[in-house]
Amino acid sequence: MENGNDSGKALKESSDADRDPLLALQGGDVTLFESFVRSESGRFLAFFRRLGARPSEAEDLVQDLFLKMFRHAHTYQPAGKFEAYAFRIAKNTWIDHQRRRAVRPFWRSGQAEDDDRAPELCVRSDSPSPGEAAERKEAARTVMDALATLSEGQRLVFELGVLQELPYAEISALLEIPEGTVKSRMHHALRKLRAAIEGLSPEDSEEFRA
Repeated sequence: MENGNDSGKALKESSDADRDPLLALQGGDVTLFESFVRSESGRFLAFFRRLGARPSEAEDLVQDLFLKMFRHAHTYQPAGKFEAYAFRIAKNTWIDHQRRRAVRPFWRSGQAEDDDRAPELCVRSDSPSPGEAAERKEAARTVMDALATLSEGQRLVFELGVLQELPYAEISALLEIPEGTVKSRMHHALRKLRAAIEGLSPEDSEEFRA
């Protein structure tokens, strides 16, 4: 007869499988994984594009990412958040891609650099005139050019911290580097971006300042 502990453990495992696409896949249910692929494809496509991949490359990288997750599902052992695991595979997929051969960011001002999170995203909601839209497009291009000057490590930290809104502790675990290194890379990334926007108009530069 099944005791209470075994019953509770089985219930927890069943509940975890209901939420975790790869645990569900291990149990023979592909529905949750298919749903994950459909809902998150755009997010990972943007992730790779902002790291510098061309559109066609980003699409291939997303397919490679999901294929890796599917093929290695039988070896998957959950440890922490599934989202962090997925981005770890995405990060490794990007590094592998680099070995084989910027969404426009906005952040709010006033956040301390020693906080445990990167500055939050902030998108202006007003409807610009055609002239303002052109100016903003040029401003965004300036920042994207600045992003291209960041080192790969700085770009990854910026992407995960600012654009994916992960806390520094999770970025540290994901990239397997000390949290202090995460903060240092973010600091240098933001300094480079600040320098890049010095030539923007006061209104446009306010959007990009941290």
